[in-house]
Amino acid sequence: MYAYLQGKFTLKNPAQVYVDVNGVGYEVNISLNTYSHIQPLNEGKLFTFLQVKEDGHVLFGFFEKEEKELFLQLISVSGVGAATARMMLSHQKPDEISKAILLGNVKLLESIKGIGKKTAERLVLELRDKVGKPGTGTGSTPVWGNSLQQDALNALVALGISKPMAETSIQKTIKADPGINSLEELIKKALKTI
Repeated sequence: MYAYLQGKFTLKNPAQVYVDVNGVGYEVNISLNTYSHIQPLNEGKLFTFLQVKEDGHVLFGFFEKEEKELFLQLISVSGVGAATARMMLSHQKPDEISKAILLGNVKLLESIKGIGKKTAERLVLELRDKVGKPGTGTGSTPVWGNSLQQDALNALVALGISKPMAETSIQKTIKADPGINSLEELIKKALKTI
């Protein structure tokens, strides 16, 4: 319903911000991650998600589109509500959560308040192949390596190779030949290790 709000931040705290858009004040729930970005700002843009429930409407805001996309993926998992997803994004940065899911780091996910072992395992199982894929929004935030490695990873994933397998092949290639500085060469050699 609302893609984003752009206006003045009239009240800010680590959990909420009031956004004045042409005289209309919107109460927006935010994560600690978003708060750290907007804390020094007097105005700006927040990407939003409107949750409609029986007892009311709740607006969530995100400084970066990638954080919003990850939030939507998190709440698509059974047992993870909007409050839990916001808690996750307050506890870890979006790229750290993506990396934990991709690498199957259940312990890191379990360390977040409100996430038990079964929910952490479900997050990994359901989102491992979705997090960081091109077109999901989270792919533009590198979760590891330099831009050459990230570009190679994106290319391999676009070719239909699973992200964990692509990451492993790139790491093997870099380890075997640390002097690679050509994207084409890195991709070709990584494909040979698969």
